[in-house]
Amino acid sequence: MNPKVFVSHASEDKDRFVMNFAARLRAKGIDAWVDRWEMLPGDSLIEKIFEDGIKNAQAVVVVLSNNSVNKPWVREELNAAFVKRINSGSKLIPIVIDDCAVPEALQSTLWERIKDLTNYDAEFDRIVSAIFGDSLKPALGKGPAYAETILDGVPGLDVVDSIVLKLSCEYADELKHHFVGDVDEVLARAKLLDISEDQFFESLEILNSRYYIKGGKVHDGTDRVRHFAITDFGLEQYARTYIENYRQLVRTVGLELLNSDERDSTSIARKLQVSLLLVNHIVSSFKGRGWIKVVESNAGDFNYHVFQISPELKRALR
Repeated sequence: MNPKVFVSHASEDKDRFVMNFAARLRAKGIDAWVDRWEMLPGDSLIEKIFEDGIKNAQAVVVVLSNNSVNKPWVREELNAAFVKRINSGSKLIPIVIDDCAVPEALQSTLWERIKDLTNYDAEFDRIVSAIFGDSLKPALGKGPAYAETILDGVPGLDVVDSIVLKLSCEYADELKHHFVGDVDEVLARAKLLDISEDQFFESLEILNSRYYIKGGKVHDGTDRVRHFAITDFGLEQYARTYIENYRQLVRTVGLELLNSDERDSTSIARKLQVSLLLVNHIVSSFKGRGWIKVVESNAGDFNYHVFQISPELKRALR
């Protein structure tokens, strides 16, 4: 349905503004009610204005000018408009066309000021939008991909830092080593999630300062981390957050060391069909606790050979 709008105004403003303005409203599909069009000789002023005009209006436009602000009749229409807005939710839209004082009754209402009566397209569009209830606010766009990623965050890290750590560990897993010498590959994967280059290198700095990684820089003028190793702490936080049944995997690796004849991380990873990086990390954590002694080998894939197991490991697995 076409919205109906009652235009309250002083007769002196009809020809210089109101009639053209009302015609433009009607051209936009708005049923503008102006007394010159609606009232005929013999019509009751009160019935036509208050019953036919204001009562059925979805909005009341009050044209404020030097001619209208002190008119008793306009003030009466304005009071009726307030009653209408309170009782049935119609909109009150004041338009100021002169350098006049806005009545106190409208001080708390947002009005539209028109400075040039021959050129007011922008103001007119805002008035039409208000009548139809449209917003000129741009529609919300799609957020960055990283913000829509369903992902648990690493405790103590924000979402971007968590994703950069995850991507780094996944790339290190492919390399089967905790050292990442090609940050550009990780950066390329981060960009697929709408993480910018500045965000990425900022995250590397954060991860480095909090010892999730141990970074190295080259003297290229950027002072950015260009290669890094993922620390045991960083791998542990990654594994606890993103590896399903990680605690059970730790126990399984420990049992393999106790019960298997092949006590090297490569053989265990192959047998369990799990990440060599994670197995190496778990074995390294056992070593750090003093539960085992190992020999490190870097012939091909990095590998730990376990040659001594403490009773403490057996007790920890009970």
